[in-house]
Amino acid sequence: MSPLSIRAAQESDLPVLTRLYNHYVSTSPVTFDVSAVSVEARRSWFRHYASAGPHRLLVACEGERTVGYASSSRFREKAAYEPTVETTIYLDPDATGRGIGTRLYGALLEGLEGEDVHRAVAGITLPNPPSIDLHRRLGFREVGTFDEVGRKFGRYWSVQWYEKRLG
Repeated sequence: MSPLSIRAAQESDLPVLTRLYNHYVSTSPVTFDVSAVSVEARRSWFRHYASAGPHRLLVACEGERTVGYASSSRFREKAAYEPTVETTIYLDPDATGRGIGTRLYGALLEGLEGEDVHRAVAGITLPNPPSIDLHRRLGFREVGTFDEVGRKFGRYWSVQWYEKRLG
């Protein structure tokens, strides 16, 4: 196993990030996208991230292999929401349970500490004990549940929301 490195994503990462995301689109309710996305469609998603500032996209690599990504994105469009970001993390299924998520998400949150970000929020589709454990371990607290707000795979899913104070 190669040592883990964490860095800002580059546009050349888009194919592997798209493949990783599409794995969850087709196999899991953790994202409410119901159809696979193309690399080209993800290009505009990628372009709103930067290596500094509140909206970041980090990748975790073992050697040359990308094993996950974490991001902080705009929470809502209205200006008053600007100091709040929505965070997310996706890991290659082979990379789970080894502490990679904790290191990757931790690096994202640490990078946001010097920015004008007051809150990080995250929505977790239920059930998802590993994601809940990760968020709690990193200092997020549960703030509420939206019951059966998404429909995927022929059933309804609830989303539990978490927040973490930053800055």
